[in-house]
Amino acid sequence: MSLGGKKPYREKKIDDQTFLREFSVEIEDSELEWHRDAEDREIEVVAGKNWKFQYDNCLPVVIEPGYKIIVEKNEWHRIIKGDTNLKVVVHK
Repeated sequence: MSLGGKKPYREKKIDDQTFLREFSVEIEDSELEWHRDAEDREIEVVAGKNWKFQYDNCLPVVIEPGYKIIVEKNEWHRIIKGDTNLKVVVHK
């Protein structure tokens, strides 16, 4: 997901299929690149202000705490940096 193999987030494993991820507001925009995931995911936004999520061929949408995103396996998508750190729970 990131340039040079380094992930653009910190991650804490909750269980085998659930992870808490935090993206810093200090991250470079270039590190938030278009990507595809190897499995289906449900992502729930826990915290963050003015971050956006974008599917391929769609306009970006603002994501706020409580917002849920479904990403299917191999579906192109990306996030766009906001004004505060972004925290999400990822269910694989």
